[in-house]
Amino acid sequence: MSRTVNGSGHVSAPVLAAYRYCEAVTGVQARNFAYGIRLLPTEKRHAMSALYAFSRRVDDIGDGPLDAAAKRARLTDTRAVLDRIRDGRIAEDDTDPVAVALAHAARRFPIPLDGLDELIDGVLMDVSGERYETWDDLKVYCRCVAGAIGRLSLGVFGTLPGARDAERAAEYADTLGLALQLTNILRDVREDAASGRGYLPAEDLAKFGCPPAFLTSVAPPEADFTGLVHFEVRRARALFATGFRLLPMLDRRSGACVAAMAGIYRRLLERIARDPAAVLRGRVSLPGHEKAYVAVRGLAGMDARLVARQHARGPRGELR
Repeated sequence: MSRTVNGSGHVSAPVLAAYRYCEAVTGVQARNFAYGIRLLPTEKRHAMSALYAFSRRVDDIGDGPLDAAAKRARLTDTRAVLDRIRDGRIAEDDTDPVAVALAHAARRFPIPLDGLDELIDGVLMDVSGERYETWDDLKVYCRCVAGAIGRLSLGVFGTLPGARDAERAAEYADTLGLALQLTNILRDVREDAASGRGYLPAEDLAKFGCPPAFLTSVAPPEADFTGLVHFEVRRARALFATGFRLLPMLDRRSGACVAAMAGIYRRLLERIARDPAAVLRGRVSLPGHEKAYVAVRGLAGMDARLVARQHARGPRGELR
């Protein structure tokens, strides 16, 4: 007889196999994310892998080759799986390892699973070909596809007892997610255009004389593409500066995980700022040794201590 997944300290063989499947997905599909979660203790690493694997499934539907109607149907089916997880209707011998792992993680940690509903809503915006007139419009999308992931992750990490401003932890996690997503949008501006997508706000594009899509390796001569990128970089820097206030609220290894993941994107943002046109020539990335340095810096707690000092003095610039 099938047993419903429970969240006790004991992990059965089927659940452990499900977690290992999710870790394999994470290791192959999310190199930047994997750098961070390696720093977590086993239970939290398992839970974060389950969250990633489910999120990856949703993203893959949105990015896949199916037509819009088929994508909507698949997303409806995925939401039904999420409902089964939420209602405790996933058995340990279920054939879906991602559902088994996430169901177990959701019983072990206070994960706000509604955030995955928001992710599905965000991907539905992609399927509909949504475009964004203003930054406020784009923030709605970013909060669905990235801010929600920050809040979901916080359910796994938790906050330290007595942490200053702990009531704002979810806000900071959400803002950090926005910073990561805006960095992604800048990095992928040409790749997204090739897929018929555009995320940068129309009012920002108009301000710098830029077209709605960038399909070539150079911007049109009349466009101030460098000005546009620097404008968005400043916005992302401000989001990072606020979002990094989460770090002192987390235990050492959870803080190291966040500092590693966010730190990689923060350095990626600065690389884009130094050479804005690079995002039109190809995908901008960091070499492995630089990612490793960011992970070590996070594990040492350097970023968390820096943010704590800055926060104690009040807002005095950004995390460098």
